Amino acid sequence: MPTTMPDPLLIDMFQRLAMALGIGFLVGVERGWQHRGAPDGTRAAGLRTHAVIGLMGGVAGAMLPMIGQIGFAALTLVFAGAFVAFKLRESFKDHDVSVTGTIAGLLVYALGAYAMWGDLRIAAAVGVALVGLLAFKEALHGWLDKITWKELRSALLILAATAIALPLLPDRTIDPWEAINPRELWLLTILVAGASFAGYIAVRVLGDDVGVLAGAAAGAFVSSTVVTAELGRRVKRGESHALVGGAAAAIAAAISVARVVALLAVTGAAVLPEAGPALVTASVVFGISAFAMRYFDRADAGDGDDGRGELRSPLDLWSVAQFALFLGAVIVVGRIVADAYGQAGLLPFAATAGLADVDAVTLAATSLVRGGLDPSVGAHAVMIAVLMNSLSKGFIAAFTGGWRYAGLYFAAAATATIAAGLVWLFATPFLAPIFSQGASLAPLSMS
Repeated sequence: MPTTMPDPLLIDMFQRLAMALGIGFLVGVERGWQHRGAPDGTRAAGLRTHAVIGLMGGVAGAMLPMIGQIGFAALTLVFAGAFVAFKLRESFKDHDVSVTGTIAGLLVYALGAYAMWGDLRIAAAVGVALVGLLAFKEALHGWLDKITWKELRSALLILAATAIALPLLPDRTIDPWEAINPRELWLLTILVAGASFAGYIAVRVLGDDVGVLAGAAAGAFVSSTVVTAELGRRVKRGESHALVGGAAAAIAAAISVARVVALLAVTGAAVLPEAGPALVTASVVFGISAFAMRYFDRADAGDGDDGRGELRSPLDLWSVAQFALFLGAVIVVGRIVADAYGQAGLLPFAATAGLADVDAVTLAATSLVRGGLDPSVGAHAVMIAVLMNSLSKGFIAAFTGGWRYAGLYFAAAATATIAAGLVWLFATPFLAPIFSQGASLAPLSMS
């Protein structure tokens, strides 16, 4: 007896209606939970109502070929009018002027209709995003309360400049040495500034009780060199014990090296397999040294100050402009040196520039690698820059905090350097394939 295969169109229709119903149900669960203490019949829309709204949107979308655009618009207006009227009545009763619930109900209807003709993945993603925004109301408001106007203004200025200026910048080199690509330079600058701002916002949201290690880690997203100097001043003034300051400086160094690995993963996928294993090892050893110093003699460290200084917002136009100019100069000098003296000329340049800013050297090296430089030379340049940057922070620690504080930092740096060197010599050939696979997941195209 022949079997009848299910109609694919019918199955697709049921799947889309199920998506419309599921979106409404998910939003309804959140809305019902928010008003779970209200008596029955006092809410205009809860779990069942939102589920029905989503299903109604799906049915209306399915009927579009039969009733036409005018019929669909009329049905939508009838629903919207009735729903708004009931929500308005509820608002008057509760003395609540919030319009979020009304917009959410209308959006559930729209998503139900879209699910019948659009991409189900997009419909599901928007539905989950809607539920997330509704569910995290208190957390979002609390986060907003902790953000100052100066921080918000800085972020908005950078975002506006990026959205307006980035599409207008030429995506080609404009200098005689073919090193400066304005769009690439601006994008890399925003990448570093965005990472710094994310760390800054994290510590602002967490509050003042995060402790010395978390404070140093957050500060390292802004500048590990500044953190090292500030900790040294605290140690010299007796506000913090040398062990506490050394631990915080080591954790800041660990974050700084980890940030280089992240930059390589995003902008220099070809360099990451060469330098990644050693850099990750150095970052881990710095972290272990930090916790060893912090808890090795905790009684000797005492209960001094937490070692956390006041952080400035890293996203201001002047700071971003300074970094862009410095990065542009680094790239130009690197290109000139590479053209004049070959690939080996990049290494002494990295050693010099790395004293000031390892991020700029990293981005310059990856830019040159994308332009044809041997990835192994770029990896050596990054490693030398990290080494020289750690050395310069050690001398800054000695100048600001004394030799005991600097000695602890130098001990951690020397241990990290030795471990990184051993990994570079013996383990990198075995670990490089792992880093190569990780870098190939989502590299940033700068071509």
